[in-house]
Amino acid sequence: MMHLAQRYFWRALFAVLMAAGLYAAFLRFWGGLGAATNLSDRFPWGIWIGFDVLCGVGLAAGGFTLAATVHIFNIKSYHAVVRPAILTAFLGYLLVVVALMFDLGHPYRIWHPLIMWNPRSVMFEVGWCVTLYTTVLFLEFLPVVLQKFKMHTALKVMEVASLPVIIAGVILSTLHQSSLGSLFLIMPNRLHPLWWTPLLPVLFFISAVATGLAMTIFESWHSSKAFGRQLEYGLICRMTRVLAVITAIYLTMRFMDLSHRGALATLNQPGPERWLFGLEIVLMAVPMLMFFREKTRQHPLAVYLGVVMFLLGFVTNRMNVSVTGLERAAGVSYFPKWSEIAVTLAIIAAGFAVFRLAAHYLPVFEEEHEDHGSAPATRIPTLQGAAAQGD
Repeated sequence: MMHLAQRYFWRALFAVLMAAGLYAAFLRFWGGLGAATNLSDRFPWGIWIGFDVLCGVGLAAGGFTLAATVHIFNIKSYHAVVRPAILTAFLGYLLVVVALMFDLGHPYRIWHPLIMWNPRSVMFEVGWCVTLYTTVLFLEFLPVVLQKFKMHTALKVMEVASLPVIIAGVILSTLHQSSLGSLFLIMPNRLHPLWWTPLLPVLFFISAVATGLAMTIFESWHSSKAFGRQLEYGLICRMTRVLAVITAIYLTMRFMDLSHRGALATLNQPGPERWLFGLEIVLMAVPMLMFFREKTRQHPLAVYLGVVMFLLGFVTNRMNVSVTGLERAAGVSYFPKWSEIAVTLAIIAAGFAVFRLAAHYLPVFEEEHEDHGSAPATRIPTLQGAAAQGD
């Protein structure tokens, strides 16, 4: 009975979010950006760029991270989570494109960079890389569809071409994950010193790798609940250790850079920047310290909460770079209009719904029935079993 009530609750919430998103979309495309947003000429980028694009691309980084780990570095123990990670990445990039359609003043011109080249523009490079990598993700996920419909000849062709496709995807993703940080290098006098740094491209890339691992753990946890699957908890424990190391590297670079540039002194200045900076650091540092402890890694609920905290820290950082760090120089205080939030929530809800449908009708998790050298005794049958072992 409780399970049925939860199902109806989530369906009702999904319907409300989609209805609000559709109405907000009508306002956007009928009345323009002015009618649907709190953006202005002085502050033209808001939540649709800060969250839907900068965060969306980073949250979809699990595709290239896991694909490189398994197929290039040949670490086969991560094979079971590759397909879900690629599906998450593919949907993430498609939804980024959808979000861009809302943010662009002339969305019907989104194809212009493909034929109107401007190689001096970082946006041009990002646009091309995102377009090509979305195509690569489609090709990486295509074998799942071919397997479902038993198209064995086409499946063999895709298997032969898979390694060059994966290598191309890793290169493209590396380029545009870092280039998103490069977008802000041209505004050293506008972006707050707590976030502007010549290391932005490197920091964006490192944080994207860490976020890719965190999103894979997040997706595995919820998939085990939604589909009654085995939770690859031994694999998740190894991923949390790697996540802790990458986060430590990222935070060390951040503070060394801040100290070298003398930007830490700005923490003494009044304003929301110092508090939001502190929030993002805490949200990343606490999970890092948690994951370095063996006792924490053995407790599934603690791992899940730590991963959620890290993801919130990542989102806070990207929103600080794209919104908080620019408000003072622009002389405005931006807060998104309800319609901006509605569109964003509807896009997220649509992503969850499409993932669920794809996982239900396609063999996204079929690897769990195959033997990849993992001993069955190390795998925990369900999420509840994992929680029980953690206790």
